[in-house]
Amino acid sequence: HSDILKSELFADYVSIWPTKFQNKTNGITPRRWLRFCSPELSDIITKRLNTDQWVTNLDLLVGLRKFADDGEFQAEWASAKMANKQRLAKYILQVTGVTIDPNTLFDIQVKRIHEYKRQLLNIIGAIYRYKKLKEMTPEECSKTTPRTIMIGGKAFATYTNAKRIVKLVDDVGSVVNNDPEVNQYLKVVFVPNYNVSVAEILIPGSELSQHISTAGMEASGTSNMKFALNGCLIIGTLDGANVEIREEIGEDNFFLFGATADEVPRLRKERENGLFKPDPRFEEAKQFIRSGAFGSYDYNPLLDSLEGDTGYGRGDYFLVGQDFPSYMDAQARVDEAYKDKKRWLKMSILSTAGSGKFSSDRTIAQYAKEIWNIKDCPVP
Repeated sequence: HSDILKSELFADYVSIWPTKFQNKTNGITPRRWLRFCSPELSDIITKRLNTDQWVTNLDLLVGLRKFADDGEFQAEWASAKMANKQRLAKYILQVTGVTIDPNTLFDIQVKRIHEYKRQLLNIIGAIYRYKKLKEMTPEECSKTTPRTIMIGGKAFATYTNAKRIVKLVDDVGSVVNNDPEVNQYLKVVFVPNYNVSVAEILIPGSELSQHISTAGMEASGTSNMKFALNGCLIIGTLDGANVEIREEIGEDNFFLFGATADEVPRLRKERENGLFKPDPRFEEAKQFIRSGAFGSYDYNPLLDSLEGDTGYGRGDYFLVGQDFPSYMDAQARVDEAYKDKKRWLKMSILSTAGSGKFSSDRTIAQYAKEIWNIKDCPVP
């Protein structure tokens, strides 16, 4: 991202003061985003590390790595995560009236609603999953990984397509959650009025979180750090802080998919030239929406943004169709991984253990030392 700013946006400025351009990776406070919002997980971390100093020195979390395969620790970890999932299920029932099962995979995407953040990719994937479940026998359904998909966030008042995405999520939920044939295997919930207080309940209770922006468009993002710190695995593109999170926690503990930032311009050009061939599953899901399966609302203006090769508001600028097959393959890997509880718990523990770098304490210390040239002033 810094290179883009230096080579394009601020090229003249950089030519005069090259040393003034540096980047500092964002951070989050572990006091709020682990100690306060997940006391159960915090307590077992403190117990295993024999200290609570990790709260102000997050690098100490690396000490959890040696316990990642420990059966007793995994059981404690699972118990703490379940307490958070039950708290979240109670909250969802309270604010939406929807009953969700804490034994299902809790899959969460919460962030500002924007086409580049691709909540549309998430919900079209959920629609395809629902359609396939409807085509399965009861025995085939029972072999799938049951999942509760939660999407939350606010759309700017005049951002019509973002509002349409919110409505689509809500409409899909109304159908799926009330379908007795499949609703024990899939539920879709739009979480209303997303804010920090809601995040403090959602993030500790999540097991998979989606950070699926078109590569090259997210400067950093910090919710991905909050989720990773809480032992939540990420499905995501190589964008923003996902790149560094994947480096820190290990590639095997991150569900990667999608085009990379350097491929995006070429893929857009190919699309303009009529060279894009959509995945049949993507076409099937869009057709299912158009069939009226989720009510009478006209979703064509939203779906039209994914059609055509060029033009304002058309041509799938954010590469939803391009990344759809890769996204579905990654989701299939998630389903398989979740069936192996020991493997999933190990990955979850390693996610938290690798999150030390993402403390805001480190960010602020870097600013102080490398930009402001000030020394810390400890409280006596």
